[in-house]
Amino acid sequence: MQISKKSEMCPDKQTLYLEIIEKHKGIVFKITRAYCRNEFEREDLAQEILAQIWRSLDTYQETFKITTWMYRVALNVAISFYRKDKSVAYKHLQMEDKLLSYDMEKESENEQGLIKLYEFINQLNDIDKAVLLMYLEGENQSEIASNLNITVSNVSTKISRIKQKLEQKAA
Repeated sequence: MQISKKSEMCPDKQTLYLEIIEKHKGIVFKITRAYCRNEFEREDLAQEILAQIWRSLDTYQETFKITTWMYRVALNVAISFYRKDKSVAYKHLQMEDKLLSYDMEKESENEQGLIKLYEFINQLNDIDKAVLLMYLEGENQSEIASNLNITVSNVSTKISRIKQKLEQKAA
């Protein structure tokens, strides 16, 4: 599907947006779970990410994989949200209609392992969180480097150090 500059209300853009979100919604929820500890913050962050994906859809370049682009958008929003959340008391509103729902229980058969992994991820700094999430999603090191504006060797070093920390935690 070709993405072109179109009006905000164009049905083609809406259809494309809904298809992308439905197919890759796991990215949004993995990032929200890594950056937010409680359910209300995760829902707020997910809504912010989804809104930014909508606003940025016209700027997507097909030279990148859609998942790489979504990670870049979602991580930028998450990092900004996280910083804002630290400095401002955030108010939570209960939303009757959610844009989408995703059952994190289906993400893994071993729920305890997943919980421990996210606890580990929450302890990492912002860049290391992003590296690990993209690595776990199967992004290659050059895509991760491009996404985060760091070198491939820096990505390799970070992955190695994260693995060492994880092994120490498991021991």
